Amino acid sequence: MIVAHKIALDPNNIQETSFRQAAGVARLAYKWALDQWQQQYTAWKDDPTLPKPSAAALRRQLNSLKRDAFPWMLEVTKNAPQMAIIPLGRAFQNVFGGTGKYPTFKQKGRHDSFSLTTDQFTVKGRKGQIPKLGWGRMHEPRRFAGKVLGGTISRTANRWFLSVTVEIPDPPVVRRENQTVGGGDLGLSALATLSAGEKMGGPKAYAAAQKQLRRLPQHFSRQSPRRIRPRPAHPARDAQALVAEYAENAAALGPAACPDCAYPGGCAAPPDHRSCAALRCHRH
Repeated sequence: MIVAHKIALDPNNIQETSFRQAAGVARLAYKWALDQWQQQYTAWKDDPTLPKPSAAALRRQLNSLKRDAFPWMLEVTKNAPQMAIIPLGRAFQNVFGGTGKYPTFKQKGRHDSFSLTTDQFTVKGRKGQIPKLGWGRMHEPRRFAGKVLGGTISRTANRWFLSVTVEIPDPPVVRRENQTVGGGDLGLSALATLSAGEKMGGPKAYAAAQKQLRRLPQHFSRQSPRRIRPRPAHPARDAQALVAEYAENAAALGPAACPDCAYPGGCAAPPDHRSCAALRCHRH
């Protein structure tokens, strides 16, 4: 299995400048290869005897002329221009296979990055050796232990990151012994009961309504008659009206009310202690 670990870098000024140069070289190589691919493909369509363009051929062509045409490419690692052409070949394979869109030219400042091969960089602890720059500091060590396949240095906002691709062993396949099919039954005391005997609880609406009813007298007690402007417990309604309403909701969700009660929630009580009396009545 192949995984990747993206690690933040802490480069100095010289290293950051070199990162920007390498990203610019990779972008130019990609744009040059895309332009050459279009020209060579058009020429091949007109004359089928000419070779079709390929990523490997473009890499050899760039390697042969960069010393004269692009001498400043030699200031950065050789992987920057060479590895930038490989994704272009995969992009055209996806286009011809019907699984991708036609590649476009890259823009400066957007997705700046360049790739490195395993022979061009080394990671040890919280340091990474970058070609032509020496050792650079990383914010954390490599997370996965295994064979390193490559790396990519990219920029996000004003920070630089190193993405290390590692090949690790595949996780062991856990063989399930029990492959039987179970059934379920919906009920009242439990939301569902499986054929193996396991029960799944429901939302318990009646218990939630009882809890809400027990808390409501606290709002009612705060409305002291000594207040000039009592604060209502609910917009446009006072606590006494809410007690009656919540008691009706709790009675509708709960068991049948006592036959000797005249209170809407199921219990008769003085008007200033209705909810407490309702709870006492249902306990007897």
